[in-house]
Amino acid sequence: MIFFLPILVFAGILVALAVVLTVAERLLVNYGICKIDINAGDRVLEIEGGQTLLSALIESKIFIPSGCGGRGSCGYCTITVVSGGGAVLPTETPFLTRSQVRSGVRLACQVKVREDLAVRIPEELLNVQLFTATVENVRRLTHDMVETRFELKEPAEIEQRPGQYVQLQAPSPEGPVFRAYSISSPAYATGIVELVVRLVPGGIGSTYAHSLKEGDPIALTGPYGEFRLSEDPDVEIVCIGGGSGMAPLKNILFSVCERWPNRKCWLFFGCRSARDVFYLDEFRELAKKNPNFRVIYALSDHDPWDGEWDGETGFIHVSVDKHLEAGDVKRHAFLCGPPPMIEAVMKVLDEKGFEEDDIFYDKF
Repeated sequence: MIFFLPILVFAGILVALAVVLTVAERLLVNYGICKIDINAGDRVLEIEGGQTLLSALIESKIFIPSGCGGRGSCGYCTITVVSGGGAVLPTETPFLTRSQVRSGVRLACQVKVREDLAVRIPEELLNVQLFTATVENVRRLTHDMVETRFELKEPAEIEQRPGQYVQLQAPSPEGPVFRAYSISSPAYATGIVELVVRLVPGGIGSTYAHSLKEGDPIALTGPYGEFRLSEDPDVEIVCIGGGSGMAPLKNILFSVCERWPNRKCWLFFGCRSARDVFYLDEFRELAKKNPNFRVIYALSDHDPWDGEWDGETGFIHVSVDKHLEAGDVKRHAFLCGPPPMIEAVMKVLDEKGFEEDDIFYDKF
């Protein structure tokens, strides 16, 4: 214990010094008004210097994705800094490739605005909006999964594409933070945003989502994501997922079946046990309306004590291998689930003749 005391004292001094320096910078250093030139003059902001680039953009209603509240631990808030911004910090390098660093890509939350800057921001991010909404309905799907539907207030409608996501604002001890969730409601339902959230023990966003009640006011930003679904109705859609990976797949399938009722679609979905099954009835109803839509659920750890089950058992990649035929067919696959599932399914799809560019996936 005697050896740890000096270490603790030294660590305490370093923390105190960091706090003093931060406060001193805010109180004593005046950077004045700085300009942020966005996309070569498309938009010029004048903001008070000294804050982070991420904070300055949010203050100006430009919402860059950020999952950690600006603490530099998620790596989402990447934009290109053409000039200004200083040198790349050690806190940024774990999230950036060498090519990105050479191209001027930075974490907006780690760049301090101390001088005029020129930045490049994708046009889609400039169109992201802040929405206010109220909780319209809360539906418990499983013991740890909840579906929450929000009625949009201002703006009253959202234009989203299947596969995009929003960021839900959640309270935290350090102030409001944003957490990203895929939109599960179909693209044609423009007045609502529906999310499917699994409870993560200690998770700020999921704990907040699971605590919401009907009528609660919320705020979210979006839509985010560059993914675009193929407009060719002859391209077969194959959705494969597990757990909360259902959200984007539900959006894709309901949107596709509404727009192209005869388009060939598959849903392969893996659950651990019968008590983890959700949305199966809804998809079976959708399949009745679309004869080219096939729904296959599989339980990886079926226990009769959890409930009756007349579907398939085993890991979901086994079902994919069983039902999908190999061949030169125009197909796009969308995968969303845990990394081991994604890796196993990728091997099967490769054997079935899928091209790498025709497979889109999210691991979580």
